[in-house]
Amino acid sequence: MAHRFSGPGMPYEGLTRMSRRGPRWTGSVATVQSAIHEPLGWRQPRLVFVNSMSDLFHDDVPDAFIESVFDVMARASRHTFQVLTKRADRLLAIAPHLPWPSNVWMGVSVESAAYTWRIERLRSTPAVVKFLSLEPLLGPLTGLDLRGIDWAIVGGESGPGARPIDGAWVRDLRRQCRDARVPFFFKQWGGVQKSKAGRLLDGRTYDEMPRLHSRRSPLQTTHAEG
Repeated sequence: MAHRFSGPGMPYEGLTRMSRRGPRWTGSVATVQSAIHEPLGWRQPRLVFVNSMSDLFHDDVPDAFIESVFDVMARASRHTFQVLTKRADRLLAIAPHLPWPSNVWMGVSVESAAYTWRIERLRSTPAVVKFLSLEPLLGPLTGLDLRGIDWAIVGGESGPGARPIDGAWVRDLRRQCRDARVPFFFKQWGGVQKSKAGRLLDGRTYDEMPRLHSRRSPLQTTHAEG
């Protein structure tokens, strides 16, 4: 998607390149200051996935930019914002300098047992709502410490070359969530043709979520880039 909008004057200019295996990220990071305040103009409450195609806590994103994003999220209290990162060390380092209202949900990606340490970093932040993105799930995640965790999302990898997911891994995570009373959301089985694989687990869908901070009106879902 980014590559389609990477031409001169377009939002992702200079951020992708074409390789023999398809579009690839160049390693460059761009911040768009003009986009930060857009949520303040959205009148109807929305559920917003912040930086859905990037990572707000990347080393090349200035602290001041992160602080501006959090300031706007705090001011836009009618919306619910989901922020997801793989940079759990940086998250923990800057967390004391950020506002943490109940409408900001903070999550970390844990795709294999090698990254379970990110959960402890997340748990140590002041975030009111903490969630785990266990996707693309690349191996078993046994014995997770889910204390203080409010939500778990599980899903398989999708697209060309997608690595397979084992149903036993998913069922074990469902059991762990039940035992810890953590809402469990199963996103997809994934695969090369994810639409055919679907998202049924033992004959049903799992769409459990934490309680939203506001029920004033139905939420729209938005993917926001800044």
